[in-house]
Amino acid sequence: MTKARLSAALALVALAACQKPATPPASPPAAAPPAPAAAEAPVSKPVEPPAPGTPGGLPDDRTPVSEAPFRPESAQGAADVVQTYFALVEGGKYADAWRLWADGGKASGATSAEAFAGGFARYSEYHAQVGAPGEPEGAAGSSYVTVPVVIYGRLKSGAEVHEKGEATLRRVNGVPGATPEQLKWRIERIETKPTR
Repeated sequence: MTKARLSAALALVALAACQKPATPPASPPAAAPPAPAAAEAPVSKPVEPPAPGTPGGLPDDRTPVSEAPFRPESAQGAADVVQTYFALVEGGKYADAWRLWADGGKASGATSAEAFAGGFARYSEYHAQVGAPGEPEGAAGSSYVTVPVVIYGRLKSGAEVHEKGEATLRRVNGVPGATPEQLKWRIERIETKPTR
């Protein structure tokens, strides 16, 4: 063997000795176990009021309510106070709602706006439907109007609330010496009963 061939053969042997055997590719890392699903609060379906004319619903009075402007002292003025009241309660504006009760709010049974607000602390949602007002009735210098209401919502416990009844409002007629506040419709009482 020539010297040049021997050098080339030794170089090949040396090169082969330096090479490492191929290693198998690393196996992919084990997949991490899926993260536990975050605890989600159960989603409750919205509470729906009963349809008019069905048990627990408003009367099925198909007479359209006039959309013409009304006088504040009219029966529709009383119904407007009830609608405003329930909108304020639903919006969490309890102090404003409390002031729509007679006797500076005290006819509600709560001696302060804070106490009144506390009465709604157990609800997660609170809604009402207001029906057409009855005819005004007079007695001893005052007028009274009743307005049918349906209350529906949900307690924080998850239980549904369904009640039906009426709101009674009072205003002083044009009696000499009546204050501007006494001439406004104010809620005397709201009486409802559970319907479910």
